[in-house]
This record gives sequence, C-alpha cells and structure tokens, in this order.
Amino acid sequence: MTNRLHEFALHLALDDIPPPVLEFSRCCILDLLGVAAAGARTPLSAIIRDHASQHFAAPEVAPKARMLFDGRFASPPGAALAGGMTIDSLDAHDGHRLTKGHAGCAVFPAAFAALQANEDTDDDSLLAAVVCGYEIAIRAGIALHRNASDYHTSGAWVALACAAIAARCLSLSEAQFAHALGIAEYHGPRSQMMRCIDHPTMLKDGSGWGAMAGVSAAWLARDGFTGAPATTVEGADVADLWGDIGSRWRIMEQYLKPHPVCRWAQPAIEAALILLRDHHIAPAAITAIEVRTFHEACRLDIRHPQNTEQAQYSLPFALAAAVLRGDLGAAEVSGANLQDADILRLADAVLMSEFDAYNDAFPARRMADVCLLMRDGTRLSSPPTQPRGDPESPLSDDEIRRKFHNFADAAIGVQRARNLEQCVMSLGAGAKWDDLLKLASAPL
Repeated sequence: MTNRLHEFALHLALDDIPPPVLEFSRCCILDLLGVAAAGARTPLSAIIRDHASQHFAAPEVAPKARMLFDGRFASPPGAALAGGMTIDSLDAHDGHRLTKGHAGCAVFPAAFAALQANEDTDDDSLLAAVVCGYEIAIRAGIALHRNASDYHTSGAWVALACAAIAARCLSLSEAQFAHALGIAEYHGPRSQMMRCIDHPTMLKDGSGWGAMAGVSAAWLARDGFTGAPATTVEGADVADLWGDIGSRWRIMEQYLKPHPVCRWAQPAIEAALILLRDHHIAPAAITAIEVRTFHEACRLDIRHPQNTEQAQYSLPFALAAAVLRGDLGAAEVSGANLQDADILRLADAVLMSEFDAYNDAFPARRMADVCLLMRDGTRLSSPPTQPRGDPESPLSDDEIRRKFHNFADAAIGVQRARNLEQCVMSLGAGAKWDDLLKLASAPL
C-alpha cells in the first residue's frame, strides 16, 4: 500500500483532480483562513505563536516559514504547530463525521509551512498539497477509529497527512516516505478527546501538535531516522480505505460549520433557530429549552463558561446565546458575552437528555430535537434535526463567503480580506503563491 500512497502523495497534480473537488477545496481553504484570522486574536493563538517563535525558531541556515497572520519566522514544524492551534482556537473549522474530527485544521497550516521551505514551490502547489492532505487524513482518521478502542483527538491521525505533505515537498523516496508515515503515526498525539470535552482548555483537538509531529516526521525520515510501519496504512483490516485513493474524493464528505462551537452542539442550535424563524418567536418569551440528543453532545454541559474554550464546548451556553442573539458567531462565545446575565439564565434552563435513536445514528449522523417552553405555557417542538453544512445540506457559496468575512474582516481589515478571498478562490487558476503567502502571513 505504501507504494500506491507514495505515488499519490508525491505526484498528485491539479489535472488529476476533478473540477468540483478543486472548487470545494478552495472553499475549505477560504473557510480555514477566515477561522485562522479570527482565531489569531485569541489568547490561545498569541501564546502558541510566541512559543513557536521562541522555541521553534529557525536558525539562519535552516528552512523557515512565516506563521499564519503573524509574520514572524519559525521552523516549518513550529509554523505548522502555531497555524494548527490558531485555527483550532475557534471551533468553526471543517470536519468529517466518520473521523469524529477535523482534517483541514492541520492539513492547511502544514502545507502552508512546508511549501515555504521548498524552493520549487509554484503557484499550483498549495491547492494540490491540500487536496492530497485531506484525502490521506480522512482515511487515516477512519482507520484509527476502526483499530483503536479509545477516542483520540484529530492530531493522532492527521499527523500522517502532514507527514505526507512535507514528504511531497521534500521529494522523499518510497522508503523514506514509509518511515515518515511510521514516525508520524507513532509520535502523533493520541490524546483522549473526551477528556477535553469534559474539561475544556487550550488543549483543544490536538491538531496543531499533530501538524508539528507530521512535518517533523518527514524531515526526520529524510535525515535517516526510522519508524515502524504505520498500522493505519499497512494493516490488512484497513486496506479497503486506501484502495480507492485518487478515485474516490473523500474531501467531498467534509462538512463546513456555520457556528464556532463543537459540532455536537449544532443540531440543537439549528433546531432552535428554525423554530424561532418559523414561529416568529420573541426570545424573551422562552422560559426553558428541552433538548434530546446523543450521549456525546450531552457531555457538553458547562453552564457558566469562564473562557472561550469552555463556551465552545458548552451546548447550553451556545444554545442560549444563539436563541437570544438570533445567531452564533465568534463574538457570542467570547468576551463580555460570557458574563451576559440573560444568556446565563437561559443556559441554566436548558434540559438535556439522551435519545437512543440519536445515539445509534452517531457518528454518521449528529441529531437533536428541541422543545421551547413559552411563558404562556405553549410548547413548540422541532422535528429531528441535523446541522447545516453536511454534504447533504451544504452551505451555499454565498454563506461560505459571508462566514469568511464575518470572521476575517474585523481581524485583517475589509480590503485585505477581499484580496485574500479573491486569491484563494483563484488558486490553481491564476492565483500567485507569493500573493497568498503575503496576505495570509502578514500580522493582523
């Protein structure tokens, strides 16, 4: 299998990729950059970028890369670490249901960092590298869930994709490539996801550390460091996942989030917002909200978050904020809103329960229904609801672009955001790598 995967990773070209896949890939990159721009304003991002600058600094003679929305140089692994954690600082980036995690959060910053260390980078390199990364990451994530009993963060499996991207930039041999995958799988952060769900902190989904481990793995393999065979690639029980790479484009199974909170909270938010819209409800008339959903979503139960990390992993708080504000963006899960008395009061009145049918549907489907209890005694109930942005109910191009500007404009300015949007949506069709590099790396 390594031979086939090596061929795919090192030689995938834009001509090999169907136009709809290229178009959706551009949307994913735009979405990730919007989240990164807004995320760069968080304390998490400031800390990790300073850390990468100080502790992953690139010597004068070594390869180096500018960090996303920072401008300072770090080593490629350090820049990948900072970029992955900057995107992950706001839980608004894309994901894949069967991996129960996020590929793009690490794939894009790994490609952005590794390509800067390659003198042969051309204007088409980024888009092809990102598609390559998504295809490997998603398969590795499904494979890991198949053969590991614990639920690991995305960094555990996306590290392999980041190693493949860096191997592509370094033109590693087949043997070096196999070692890079083995090193990345072994060193990828197999951290316990539900621990972060129950105790939200800046650890998040491990994506930045996975990006760093993967990019490092490729340089290590180039220098002769050896790794054990990657079981998520070489195992007989996962061969079916890799046999169709290059013909089945799993990136098209990605979802894009409308809101910057855990995906598990979004079915309930979607159901409540639909009820508000369809019944023309004044939020002040709501006294309580009953939510039926799946077990994992019920674990998102922090009522009074003390920071944005806790707010992003709180179903009651996020739902209350969405109901009272009519939408849910980055502002609603940060700053003064965390102490908003009305939001906290309604969050305390959210009653959550598990429903067996929704447990059985998870993770292929994330479902919830809600009942709004009104002051006059009326009960308004939703049907079973799934979040928007899944392949079956995708966000429109206008919604994706609007979301990008909602996140990016305040961080980098309207004109720079427009220029970045134009550049991203022209990748592979005339956009210049140097232009994207400047727009995406310059400080806020």
